[in-house]
Amino acid sequence: MKRYRLTKEFKSYEKGTVFYVVAESEFIGVKEFVLRTQDLMRRIIINEDELNNNFLRIYDDAHLR
Repeated sequence: MKRYRLTKEFKSYEKGTVFYVVAESEFIGVKEFVLRTQDLMRRIIINEDELNNNFLRIYDDAHLR
């Protein structure tokens, strides 16, 4: 599962908050992502620009081996 870390405050979430991507969709060239906080309690729906501007992908060491 893809994980992202928030790089700056965004929509009342603090910098450093970890999110999981639970769904990705594309309709007529517009990509939307549904992210859930690490505790799976809250969700946020964002577009591709918001993802690229405010989040950083987290990679596990196991995937790099």
